[in-house]
Amino acid sequence: MAGVYRRPQWKGPHFTMLSSPVAFPDLSAELWQSAVRVLETNWSGDHTVPSRRLYPHQWSWDTAFIAVGLAYVNPTRAWRDLHNLFEAQWPDGRVPHIVFDAATAEDGYFPGPGFWNVPVLAGRPARRSTGIVQPPLHAVAAWEVYRHAAAHGAACVSEARTELAWLYPRLVAQQEYLTRRRDAGGSGLASIVHPWESGLDNSPAWDQALAEVPADLTLLERHRRHDLAVADAAHRPTDEDYARYVGLALGYRDGGYSDTELVQRHPFAVECPAFNSILAVAELALAQIAGVLGRTAGAIRHRDRAREITAAISRRLWEPATRTFRARDARTGRLSPARCVSGLLPLMLPDLPADQAQAIMAEARSERFGLPAPSADRAAPFFDTRRYWRGPVWINVNWLLRRGMQVHGFRGEAEELRRAMLRLVHEHGHYEYFDPDTGQGLGAPTFSWTAALCLDLLADRSAPAYSRSRA
Repeated sequence: MAGVYRRPQWKGPHFTMLSSPVAFPDLSAELWQSAVRVLETNWSGDHTVPSRRLYPHQWSWDTAFIAVGLAYVNPTRAWRDLHNLFEAQWPDGRVPHIVFDAATAEDGYFPGPGFWNVPVLAGRPARRSTGIVQPPLHAVAAWEVYRHAAAHGAACVSEARTELAWLYPRLVAQQEYLTRRRDAGGSGLASIVHPWESGLDNSPAWDQALAEVPADLTLLERHRRHDLAVADAAHRPTDEDYARYVGLALGYRDGGYSDTELVQRHPFAVECPAFNSILAVAELALAQIAGVLGRTAGAIRHRDRAREITAAISRRLWEPATRTFRARDARTGRLSPARCVSGLLPLMLPDLPADQAQAIMAEARSERFGLPAPSADRAAPFFDTRRYWRGPVWINVNWLLRRGMQVHGFRGEAEELRRAMLRLVHEHGHYEYFDPDTGQGLGAPTFSWTAALCLDLLADRSAPAYSRSRA
């Protein structure tokens, strides 16, 4: 039904209301309230967990998406989430993909801190974490939280400037790590060393590269999966894939988490179009942050780097025959044959050539995908409506796709996608992901980034701080 709800604001121990209403025709006001409840439920004192049972720690890119939603209801908590994550940053600039909750037992999640065995690092607080990364969306999140601070009053604006000043050098270090240490192919693009680093864990985009990695199932006898105890096995990665994931993680760990000579030493090094597109838009967000902090030279440098990464994506990850973006194996030079949602996300780049942007929109509208976009090509034999990143619809990547539509002026499609995402969650709940045919919610039932991004979609006040360059 049609409804008008007043956005809550954080003013202490409870959520209160902002004065300006947000209207959302055909949707119940309960959607906003239920999203806030999910975020309250998943707050753990100094960070937000993705979900209580399946993911009981702090995840890196989840934190960024969650901050985007918290910007409307609790900016202080958004900053606390980002702060807690970056307190675990390594001296080399990497931001770990999981920061472990000290109150959660070792056997509460696999692979836990004992598996990763991260050494004590000079200049870094004693924080238990993993040694791999996730997409660097945090600068975008920080900019969004800052943008909305004025709606919460002068004290929040002051807080936001202080937090930006603290985060900025750490965000820069994160970018430096990825652009310098992870350029395994020498192409100007960052390589992921594990499928988990993409955030799109079992995407078909990695199948070709993973085929070269042994699936040693005996590893799962020594390292028992915990996800299957709380989730349907039909919705999760297969044992064969998981054995490869464990083997890759062990190899990277036993190599001291070194990024030198990755192509020669490590069996998996892939340039992902989604990861690198986020790397580029992070530079654009950093340019905005640098401007606020009075760092004019830094702002220019960030914009230049964004253009350089965009050019590398356009040159290296574009497959002319199908007019799509694909992942490239940095070890073999081969493009993945799989068409996946990751190939739609270069649309976020304002300097992407217009013909490539049009091709992405054609792919998104096609029978292979449609809106909201499933995570993989509907026409492919690997398509599975329920198995994690091999078919289901995810709100976070569709939210990123919508930003790309806004960047390139596809306003009608952006609004269509916004409404489709909201209706999906309204009808089925704040699930981790959704069956692309029936809409059934799958995975974790009270998932933080789904709730957080619903707040942003309902408010409809988030937008990229940049648009397509005009001649």
